[in-house]
Amino acid sequence: MSIRGFGVHTAMWAMEWNRAAAEFAILEAVKYDIDFLEITMLDPQAVDAAHTRAQLEASNVACVTSLGLPLDKLPTNDPQAALDFLKSALDVSSAMGARAMSGVLYGGIGQRTGERPTETEYDATARVVEKAAAYARARGMDFGLEAVNRYENHLINTADQAVRMCERVGAENIFVHLDTYHMNIEEKGLANGILRAREHLRYIHLSASDRGTPGMDTIQWDEVFGALAAIGFKGGMAMESFITVPSQIASALSVWRDVAPSREEVLTDGLGFLKMKARQYGLI
Repeated sequence: MSIRGFGVHTAMWAMEWNRAAAEFAILEAVKYDIDFLEITMLDPQAVDAAHTRAQLEASNVACVTSLGLPLDKLPTNDPQAALDFLKSALDVSSAMGARAMSGVLYGGIGQRTGERPTETEYDATARVVEKAAAYARARGMDFGLEAVNRYENHLINTADQAVRMCERVGAENIFVHLDTYHMNIEEKGLANGILRAREHLRYIHLSASDRGTPGMDTIQWDEVFGALAAIGFKGGMAMESFITVPSQIASALSVWRDVAPSREEVLTDGLGFLKMKARQYGLI
């Protein structure tokens, strides 16, 4: 993936990506020396792609996009609707100049059946992911699968599961996307997850254990950066902290309180801490 350096998820400033959010967040990216933004796509059709692209290019800020599928448009309950949604989001992402789209692109946040996932579910998911990845590749974009914790989705919770889905699909532009918040719940050691994903890992969320300020939490950051250095990681590193969370997202993510005292603390202390660790381990 061509995205490198440090990014920030746009939940730092707004969950609904409109013209005002774009103008504010992109100015903040310049202010805090952020290489790229990860733009959340709750409603792809509401995004003014041309406006965002113009703002990004004028500020020399790159972008990727991310989303989770709506729960009524999943590969397991409506594969055509899931594929149509992903194609539409990829069209908007491409128009914005995004280099990749990633996230829970294989399912939805809150997708659980109460049972272990079945091979039938994985088969249906792989078919949609394969078609969507091909659609992304035709637009010059990469397509990422984020492993999330068991409370948010029941299909892909670990690096191993994400790797197995990538290898099952076999597309050149598909990659694993890890997140230290989810890994802290699911992996038998943060480094083990990174090492398992090594050849497929092109993107990582550097998230605090409470989704607040990195460095003021319980994540073993030396283990994370040491493992990234060990695999020669060359992808994007995005800080994700949920400072601005509307009620519908708070419910899906189970964020019921302020995770940090201010946006400024996360962007100054948290991002500064992560960049310091990345420099220490030769990643930037």
